[in-house]
Amino acid sequence: MANALFTSYKVLMLGSGTLADYNDDTIKAMFVDHADDTPVAATDDNIDDILSAARVPAIASCPTLGTKTTTSGTADAADSTFTSLSGDQVESLILFKDTGTESTSSLMVFFDTFASGMPLTPNGGNVTVQWNASGIFSL
Repeated sequence: MANALFTSYKVLMLGSGTLADYNDDTIKAMFVDHADDTPVAATDDNIDDILSAARVPAIASCPTLGTKTTTSGTADAADSTFTSLSGDQVESLILFKDTGTESTSSLMVFFDTFASGMPLTPNGGNVTVQWNASGIFSL
């Protein structure tokens, strides 16, 4: 699969359901280990669709996107740092709205195509995701 918006997020953006507000909601980043679970952008809708064993790190340790902006339909944020990241090798990165409840924490964006650095095997050090200078994603 290539980088994509989760279908459920696109539906929310079109007004069907409880909309994820990129600027005001808590948006987090998480790596995913495909040996344990592979996200499916067409059918997965909430974080509970990603098996716990595949989540790197656990939700409580995922970095929250800071300095979020939206300009002309493009979402951006400051670079995200995963502190003391450990766990299995990861092959993708997802963004999700964290509500505090897995069954309502909406999956937003799936990335599995990177210029470099993936797959990544965490070694206990910090990992910084440098978002593209032109933004994270566009609608």
